[in-house]
Amino acid sequence: MGSENFLTVVAKNFDVFAGPLVALVYPLYASIKAIETKSQADDQQWLTYWVLYSLITLFELTFSKLIEWFPIWPYAKLIATCWLVLPSFNGAAYVYKHFIRPFYMHPQTSQIWYIPRKKNIFSKPDDVLTAAERYIEEHGTEAFERMIIRANREAMARRSNYMIFDREDYGY
Repeated sequence: MGSENFLTVVAKNFDVFAGPLVALVYPLYASIKAIETKSQADDQQWLTYWVLYSLITLFELTFSKLIEWFPIWPYAKLIATCWLVLPSFNGAAYVYKHFIRPFYMHPQTSQIWYIPRKKNIFSKPDDVLTAAERYIEEHGTEAFERMIIRANREAMARRSNYMIFDREDYGY
């Protein structure tokens, strides 16, 4: 009876037991082993794995409240980690070769996000300057100065929560 309960607990919490073994213990052992060899392929595999593992961890920390709503997340993470770690899949090297390396070797050709750019941003004159120049041409510089003084007074009045009435605006 006790062994059945133990097996039930292990089966229900498989991700809790297997996750650290797959994500940390084996990669740590393989990374130390890779340091001792002269091969660059295993160094690349494990450096890439640790970068991807840190990105997954940052994702989890950032979106932890959202991830709580998906009960399948620990199992999906375990499967993805197995794919990244296990030498038969060599997933970390695949991700490096197909996504990371092209992005850094040719940054102009690999586009992950589309960001529309405004064309001819400096071809039109500034609308505020154009409007101010037009106002000065129509009403003169003195009217423009009065308008700026009035705007400053109104801004100060809004900041101090009381209203200032200008004699020019409310004359009899």
